[in-house]
Amino acid sequence: MTPAGILTAFVAIFVSMIMDHGQPGSLIKIPALLLVFGGTIGATIAGGVKKDASLLPKAFMVAMKPGKGYNPAEFTEHLIELARAARTGGLKVLERELPEAKDDPFTRTGVELITTTSDPERVRMVLDAEIHGIRQRHRVGYKAFQDMAGYAPTIGILGTVIGLVHVLGSLTSPGTLGPAIASAFTATLWGVLTANVVWLPIGNKLKRLSDQEIAYKELVVEGLLAVQEGISGPQLKDRLVPFLPPRERPADERAANESAA
Repeated sequence: MTPAGILTAFVAIFVSMIMDHGQPGSLIKIPALLLVFGGTIGATIAGGVKKDASLLPKAFMVAMKPGKGYNPAEFTEHLIELARAARTGGLKVLERELPEAKDDPFTRTGVELITTTSDPERVRMVLDAEIHGIRQRHRVGYKAFQDMAGYAPTIGILGTVIGLVHVLGSLTSPGTLGPAIASAFTATLWGVLTANVVWLPIGNKLKRLSDQEIAYKELVVEGLLAVQEGISGPQLKDRLVPFLPPRERPADERAANESAA
């Protein structure tokens, strides 16, 4: 949805400009675009390390593509179905039959841990450390784009100031002042526009994807530790359902919540 949202915003801006008898082509000023985009990206890179800069293209592509489908409700359902079998047939049942253990490396690691160690604290420590590392890596990506949203308007103003310096040096030619001033303010427009229509939405999208992944992994940790403890049936359901959004909870749980409300 991110590309569609950005495109919609640009279309709305340019259509409104046309309806107000403006000329969108007048905004296409290569020097202003070069200053705003180049200056914003350069300032962002300057505020990080070399490794951070190499992550920006990948983070941009993640934001532009549909997010990976994490389905906590489906995982909860699968785990509840297999919990009873795990109590009687051993935790190896999860390695063989839990779909998420085959498709998701984090879940697979968690299943391997609960089958090879009887210490739940060690399992939680290892998985929590993995989640912490994921959260830190994600933060590099979304913070970079949020920083770009902060740099872009200021660099746009810098471009306007540069343009106005040129205008003030041409006061002897009154006929050129209008176009020159309009051109100078183009940089500010692009700075504000890119900050609010491109960089900030991308940063917000990356943060949202990160929050979704972290929430799913926390559910996985809690579910696997509960199965390791030997919990199954209604007790396991009561432990996992609070992690789910209300609309994704089982029908009976939703009905109970609605009646309580």
